[in-house]
Amino acid sequence: MWYPLVRAALFQLPPEKAHHLTLNLLSQAERLGLLSLWPSVPDQPVELLGLTFRNPVGLSAGLDKNGDYIDALAALGFGFIEIGTVTPRPQPGNPQPRMFRLPEAGALINRLGFNNGGVDNLVRNVERARYDGVLGINIGKNASTPVENAADDYLHCLERVYAHADYVTVNISSPNTQGLRSLQGEEALTRLLAALKERQAQLSGEHGRYVPLLVKIAPDLTREEVEGMAGVFLAQEIDGVIATNTTLAREAVAGRPHAAETGGLSGRPVREGATRVLRELHQALDGRLPLIGVGGIDDADSAGEKIAAGASLVQIYTGFIYQGPGVIARANAGIAEARRALQVAS
Repeated sequence: MWYPLVRAALFQLPPEKAHHLTLNLLSQAERLGLLSLWPSVPDQPVELLGLTFRNPVGLSAGLDKNGDYIDALAALGFGFIEIGTVTPRPQPGNPQPRMFRLPEAGALINRLGFNNGGVDNLVRNVERARYDGVLGINIGKNASTPVENAADDYLHCLERVYAHADYVTVNISSPNTQGLRSLQGEEALTRLLAALKERQAQLSGEHGRYVPLLVKIAPDLTREEVEGMAGVFLAQEIDGVIATNTTLAREAVAGRPHAAETGGLSGRPVREGATRVLRELHQALDGRLPLIGVGGIDDADSAGEKIAAGASLVQIYTGFIYQGPGVIARANAGIAEARRALQVAS
């Protein structure tokens, strides 16, 4: 009941300023023990990737790029947390303004460009965190690294975060780093994933633990592209896929203020496209890899829809900004209902 009032106040500020203010206030509240007063989200454990997730609703990468707010965000009831995208070297990202609200559509457009403090900074923050749940770390390449050398950046990040992550996500689908999405092509994808899987095997032996490797893909893929990528994922024995990132499409928001801004569109308008890609990927893989559904989740129905399309877990970002922490419990309820419906249907 109270969150619409908080959101109305925050939306008077520029998006990035509101973002940092909110996270800093949450962090202070967590340190003071105030978030322990927040209603708990019932456990709904999911066994996947050799891990136990407290519940199937996680925080998507992008909200906490540097791992500064892990404990505060976890205290709100997320079943798992994914931080990043992180790059080998610190980088400021694209010039501001670079984030825009489309409130009538429940959407955001961002062209942040992997603004982060670098992988060493992220590792220090993870080491300080007290969180003992499932932590994913999302890795990318620096903007200044030529795309033909992208594997060097991903390998560097994998090596640095391996000991601190429960799973690692390879982000090849952000539209805000020039050339990054070209890594989704079958030939480039095969080369990149082969190098990462080889290093993953070495690191597994060195650390005595296997850290699953996931890939995050775009919603702007044709069925043929999805099927081609599915073949690569199976051939390279990737552990799972996150579907999807933000979209470049604008049909759903055409004519609205800020709709013409460049960048990735997230929130309610990406729901249909993200679910389509998720469903097509699930079909192409014939259920052989675990999938995490992302895109347009802001209530029980949209969360349940992802499960019905083939996801085992979901992640939220923009829906959290628009709906507040209460969306976590509502999404969990929607997933429970979707699973009951699938059991009845089977």
